[in-house]
Amino acid sequence: MVHGNEPLRVYSRPGCHLCEQLIEDLLPLARGRVGVEVVDIDTREEWQEAYGTRIPVLEYRGKTVCQYTLDVAVVRRIIDAASGS
Repeated sequence: MVHGNEPLRVYSRPGCHLCEQLIEDLLPLARGRVGVEVVDIDTREEWQEAYGTRIPVLEYRGKTVCQYTLDVAVVRRIIDAASGS
């Protein structure tokens, strides 16, 4: 993992099929190159209000990267830049 870089953050909730699919697709891309943080939106009221049923959302450095499905091309560009490739 690249130290000092912010992780990719996935806003999700347990039992969300789309969330599970996005995470499953994301982890192999990120492994060893950039961190991935998966957060359960039901653990914070502000996340519940912000995302509700509009999950999964993938965020990097406070900006939405993609929603519902993984945008592989965009994520690869982010990971390449974050890991210095």
